[in-house]
Amino acid sequence: MTITPLWLLTNSASGSNTDAAVDDLVASLRAAGNEVARVIRFPDEDLPTRADLEQAGVATLAIFTGDGTINAAATALEGWGGALLVLPGGTQNLLSKALHSDVPAETITGALASAQRVRRHVVRSDHGVALIELLAGPGAMWADVRESVRDLDLSAVAETFSLALRETREGPPIRLVEPDAGKPEGYRAVLVAGGQPQLEVEGYDFADLGEFAAQGFAMLVKRNFREGPHDDIGCYDKVTVESEAPIALMIDGERREGTQRETFSSEEFALDFLSTRASGA
Repeated sequence: MTITPLWLLTNSASGSNTDAAVDDLVASLRAAGNEVARVIRFPDEDLPTRADLEQAGVATLAIFTGDGTINAAATALEGWGGALLVLPGGTQNLLSKALHSDVPAETITGALASAQRVRRHVVRSDHGVALIELLAGPGAMWADVRESVRDLDLSAVAETFSLALRETREGPPIRLVEPDAGKPEGYRAVLVAGGQPQLEVEGYDFADLGEFAAQGFAMLVKRNFREGPHDDIGCYDKVTVESEAPIALMIDGERREGTQRETFSSEEFALDFLSTRASGA
């Protein structure tokens, strides 16, 4: 399998994505026989388009960013004939873990000789594609807190924390209506996860004010969703949810605003990803 020509996309705002880390990554790719032809530093430079990659004959776009930037780059390239190499350059690195296990970038680059091209099932919605997971309901407001924490804006942290806490506690719940599943009264948040042919759906609720704050911050800012108490609602090809107010959404960690009725479906994403799981990474 041909991996080069290879371009590298980075984002200085993502996790440990420092200049030194990027230099080390370029060196590790070179040591594995994969010279980096170009480094794109987002957001100072635009995300590469399908036309950019095709015109340059790029075989692989390596992405060393957080999940949000990975989502933006991948969805813009859907249908491209090359492959994405997702590397752990963010905070949670959920897609990198799915494709390579929880290993450092140098371990992944060292295993590229036996990497395989794979396709993934994603969560498709009217507001974007979730490569990993989509959170719907008042609880998704905590994504705004995560953004203010990432920007180190203390006044914004206080404001968004207060708003997220109030909306999570008092906002109308979200209910599954097609299929009619889960608690009839609904949930504070519904997690819809991709990666498998069917969507995996979980419901989250909180018992009191302290649990609202603790679980909201831990689960939604840190994105440790499944460590909190929840209902395993089931696995479905498609789900429709409803609420009495527009539904807040968090798509791969990034906030969107939905309508009062939203449908999410499982689809195979038309883009190849490189995976080293099969090679023992």
